[in-house]
Amino acid sequence: MHKVQEKLLKTLERENLSGKTLREIGNIIGEKSAQKIKHHLTQLQKKGFISYNSAKRQIDKLQKISKEGFISIPIVGMANCGPATIFAESNIEGYLKVSKKISPNIGNLFILRADGDSMNRANINNKNIESGDFVVVDSEQKVPDSGNYIVSVIDGLANIKKFIPDSQNKRIILRSESTKDYLPIFIHEDDDYNISGKVVDVIKK
Repeated sequence: MHKVQEKLLKTLERENLSGKTLREIGNIIGEKSAQKIKHHLTQLQKKGFISYNSAKRQIDKLQKISKEGFISIPIVGMANCGPATIFAESNIEGYLKVSKKISPNIGNLFILRADGDSMNRANINNKNIESGDFVVVDSEQKVPDSGNYIVSVIDGLANIKKFIPDSQNKRIILRSESTKDYLPIFIHEDDDYNISGKVVDVIKK
């Protein structure tokens, strides 16, 4: 692999390059030519290491499967396990290496760090969710079944809850499963709400 490509990948592991100009990226890695930066970003995309949209200045490092059968999943922030009080952010903080057996949809996974104790009696592959745990989310599964654990965003705030549809009252109920008593969250049709994905596993802290 070309040295410029190696520098780009190493830089993407520690910081988000999306939104930056080619010249700004070049300054970060010590390469003056903007055209060379564009060329090597394109090559990395062809090799499957990154997703690159030059028009939108969007650059995302993709999961790569190692010879040992591991993938690196991006950690994109935190989600609250109590009331929805932590803003949802999509900046990549780092990567966690896990077995590729964690899910069949390895290209759609991201990780959030849980905050709070309202899901400490959840059961995801015989594991609960405690504050500080890494929660693995499949972003492709945005139409959950009743009883699934999901990550949702309410008014720009991320949270982890159990999904219960209530068609009779035209609403969604997001329930906690905790040793403490937490009130459910009721979502109606006109609320600012969307589902980011289904929780598929928990990596204990």
